Amino acid sequence: MNAGWVRAQRPAVVRPDTPELLDWRWENERERDGRLRRTLTLFLAGAECPFSCVFCDLWQHTLETPTAEGALVAQIDEGLRRAGVTLDESCVESGAGSPHDSDLRDIKLQDIAVKLYNASNFFESRAVPDVDDARIARRLASCARVTVECHPKLVGERAWRFADRLDGELEIATGFETCHPDAHRRLGKGTTVDDFDRLFAALARRQIACRAFVLLGAPFVPAAETVDWAIRSVHHARERGVGRITLIPVHGGNGMLDELGRRGAWRQPALDELEDAYDACLFDDCVVTVDLWDLERLYGDAPNFAARLARLEAINESGRARSR
Repeated sequence: MNAGWVRAQRPAVVRPDTPELLDWRWENERERDGRLRRTLTLFLAGAECPFSCVFCDLWQHTLETPTAEGALVAQIDEGLRRAGVTLDESCVESGAGSPHDSDLRDIKLQDIAVKLYNASNFFESRAVPDVDDARIARRLASCARVTVECHPKLVGERAWRFADRLDGELEIATGFETCHPDAHRRLGKGTTVDDFDRLFAALARRQIACRAFVLLGAPFVPAAETVDWAIRSVHHARERGVGRITLIPVHGGNGMLDELGRRGAWRQPALDELEDAYDACLFDDCVVTVDLWDLERLYGDAPNFAARLARLEAINESGRARSR
């Protein structure tokens, strides 16, 4: 899929013009042993991803210029401050401001996980300057887990060095999307399923955790097979050692998907399809969850939506099947 054409379909949106923290939120994430860990997600503003995936709308939260040195560090400090997380004084450079403002609630880093989502690739220099790695790692070294997102072709020595700087676990999140070989090839990622298999194997060898995103309703997957291929993709990642998998229903609005919908190459998956896929993907050795963030916008008019959402939320937390 031609990247220029994909970008030409984008709707007009107001993108960030300064590298300021976009948002933050707390959630409880299930661990493999069933415990819930308090997890803080920081949504950071940095440079756009160089790839042009046909389903992606994250570009609208990115800058059109390279990320300046120190910009993400400042956003992380601001996010931790707003969330009430106590940062040790030794982690902050002099003149950067006190991490112990009066609104902090004394949440300890070692008790939580932190996800750094910059809508791009953490190990790509235009998005995250290399010199910031040590400063970011120093701030978050004591976290139980630090999650960053990255394209498989950009994970290498820099990632291994970053992992070594952390006392806790590094988890690399990556958009696997689908194991349907033809559909995967046409997504605009510049990857094959084999590229992801090599990444999964490399992370396993280095004992670095992996979180994979799997799409329900991936473009170019035949509509009648969308549930089957989502299930197969979850199984594919799990069988290769991925410990955490998030199932995401694809939604339109990025321009390119809407064009593919008009051409019959994509359709919005239904809520019952999401339920069917999730019900078939509950395991004891792998944490599979549904991305709930946009469900009300996508399916709020569906029959019994509130009860169905509550059921999905309960399964996310417990990992156990519940009747529909």
